[in-house]
Amino acid sequence: MKIAAFDVREDERADFANAAERTGVEVELHAEALTAANAELARGAAGVSVLGHSQLGAELLEILKGMGVAVAATRTIGVNHIDLDAAKRLGVAVLNADYAPNGVAEYTVMFMLLVLRNYKPALWRGQVYDFSLEGLQGREMRNLTVGVMGTGRIGRTVIRILTGFGCKILAYDPYPNPEAAKVAEYVDIDTLYAKSDLITLHMPLIEHGHNANKHIINRDSIARMKDGVVLINCARGELMDLEALIDNIEAKKIGGLGLDTVETEEELIHRDRRTDILTNRGIAYLRQFPNVVMTQHMAFYTDAAVRSMVDHSVEGIKAVAETGEYRTRLV
Repeated sequence: MKIAAFDVREDERADFANAAERTGVEVELHAEALTAANAELARGAAGVSVLGHSQLGAELLEILKGMGVAVAATRTIGVNHIDLDAAKRLGVAVLNADYAPNGVAEYTVMFMLLVLRNYKPALWRGQVYDFSLEGLQGREMRNLTVGVMGTGRIGRTVIRILTGFGCKILAYDPYPNPEAAKVAEYVDIDTLYAKSDLITLHMPLIEHGHNANKHIINRDSIARMKDGVVLINCARGELMDLEALIDNIEAKKIGGLGLDTVETEEELIHRDRRTDILTNRGIAYLRQFPNVVMTQHMAFYTDAAVRSMVDHSVEGIKAVAETGEYRTRLV
């Protein structure tokens, strides 16, 4: 059995080799994204493995189906780059990845501390031998109320970590979790906005339907928050309205941002753009504020998570090709 993997980073190659040996399949590795122009590289494969740079729309899925590719596995949790409706119509199975929530949860709490303790301006000063303290006074977590929006696996792990800091924890989720309710107080979203000193997002991006949450953080919702609120996003960039963030950082309504993901980031993340002319004015402008900490969509990026993402991709394609079933199958 052959699998064609695309968007392959150098750090994934050893994990792919180990997974291929363990499962007895052949895996062809391609650094480039999968597109209609290079889809021929997947001919003869039982399935393809991709990351988010590969946009699997209806046209590309139809090409793959015509070549006999029956499974598309993404080495990500999110699947917004795959047309699930088209995949279902064409009979192409879609799998996503799975990895422990600890890496993202720990990164989230790190972001909280970096913003609350003004680490970014402190780092800037230290690099030019300015060791002054003025303007760097921080806040202690034990004195704050933290609002957690979304109490799935990652949100619950964040809550568990936060219990060690002694802060008050509020939670919002359409589907409350009994375990989380033991240490966090579930409230409606308006109460969470009004009472939280710091708000962190841990929800999937849902663009349509009654639970749609694109731009759930917008001008209106920010207006209902405390002055000086700190916002953390290690989930999906489109959950936050970029222009609303900029306006409210300028107005000092938002006291700090910790962002591992931002809307419109697609052409920037996981690429070296040092010598390019960047046209993404929103991100370029937002990142220069001293109270905004931004990283390149890497909260997931640990040795354990990368290994799990690759393993699920290879194992899942093989399992679906042989039995039609795998625990992360979505379509």
